[in-house]
Amino acid sequence: MTTQGMPSMDPRPTGLTIGTYDTYREAQRAVDYLSDEKFPVEHTTIVGNNLRQVEKITGRLTWGRALTAGLASGAWFGLFVGVLLGIFAPDGGWLAALLTGLVLGGLFGMAFGAIGYGQLRGSRDFTSRTSVVATTYDVLCDFKFAEEARNHLAKLALKGEVAPRLPEQSN
Repeated sequence: MTTQGMPSMDPRPTGLTIGTYDTYREAQRAVDYLSDEKFPVEHTTIVGNNLRQVEKITGRLTWGRALTAGLASGAWFGLFVGVLLGIFAPDGGWLAALLTGLVLGGLFGMAFGAIGYGQLRGSRDFTSRTSVVATTYDVLCDFKFAEEARNHLAKLALKGEVAPRLPEQSN
């Protein structure tokens, strides 16, 4: 136990590998199948191997896109603030509060978008999405439940749904 009364959690995975899958969705399906079979899934862990950071370039960043993105995000925030202020506005002043929040939020958003883009000075003229992906996913299971889990996953593979990857042979 920790000093706050909460059990400490060791982040390192333990157990036997009961299946290796090419995608997270396949590993998740395997654990879901174990759950459907009333297997105690609290004894399993999904582990991603060989993690890679992937940055997918989504487009070119220009002044127009930077200002438009700033306008949009600022307008959404301004709309939110306007709604909050409009709730407490006396005698139907909610529309004025809403429009004021929308306009001021959009203007401030554009200003912050321009400042942010200007500070880049052409060093990153593109937009992107970043994600962390694994090459393979292992499903681990506590030692005393591993054989039972493997038997269940063999039945799933026989159904033709999700089959674990075969271990790689070394020459």
